[in-house]
Amino acid sequence: MPRILLVCEYDGTDFAGYQSQKNGRTVQDVLAKACSGLYEKQITLTGCSRTDAGVHARCHLSHADVPFFIPEENVPLALNSRLPGDLSVRRAMYVRDDFSARTCVLGKRYVYRIYTGRTPSPLHARYMYFCPHEPDVSLMNEEAKAFAGEHDFAAFCAVGSSQKTTVRRLTGVVARRDASQDNIIEIEVTGEAFLYNMVRIIAGTLLDLGIGRADMLSVADIIRSCDRQKAGRTLPAKGLTLEEVFFDEPSARNYNI
Repeated sequence: MPRILLVCEYDGTDFAGYQSQKNGRTVQDVLAKACSGLYEKQITLTGCSRTDAGVHARCHLSHADVPFFIPEENVPLALNSRLPGDLSVRRAMYVRDDFSARTCVLGKRYVYRIYTGRTPSPLHARYMYFCPHEPDVSLMNEEAKAFAGEHDFAAFCAVGSSQKTTVRRLTGVVARRDASQDNIIEIEVTGEAFLYNMVRIIAGTLLDLGIGRADMLSVADIIRSCDRQKAGRTLPAKGLTLEEVFFDEPSARNYNI
């Protein structure tokens, strides 16, 4: 059976995350139902990331083994006619039989967005966290440099989560104002893999530093502490978007189809 990779985009507001659950509407279940209807056979999907309830994705990868060939360019059209408005297949490509959206991914890029001002914006409410203060973004960006590299990120992992190791490697973290709208702050986090709630805790820590929370240590000291209590708050899921997933497309593609 051919193996197909689906690149999806979704508004996570009304999803209980990506991964299938017994009591919750999930991206995996909705997408699998559409695939099963299209191919008239039960289709099992494997995703690149679980994404928490409320987290959005501009680029999320899932793969599945399907019973017959449909031209790549036609798959998104066929599936999107069966999908709700908050989930879309942007692209499809046939990949090698040993390609996995879970294990063959090289890294991911997330962006957490914060809207600042005296009053909240209803137009941004689903996709950004509102902060009534004006943080020092230059300070946030300077502190963010300490995240780069391989560290024990125990201080940036949700308490009680089960992890074999809390060591992770981040390519970098950047805090900046949006080029087109000055009162939107973007915190971009790129890395190989992430702990549970890690990006949201990184964003909360940088924001707390930016607004001058008196008891905050530097990011470097928080990392060294391995103490979740030393880091900042976990910001709400709605501000987080999975923007990009990295994989070796030339070596992944099945050129025999």
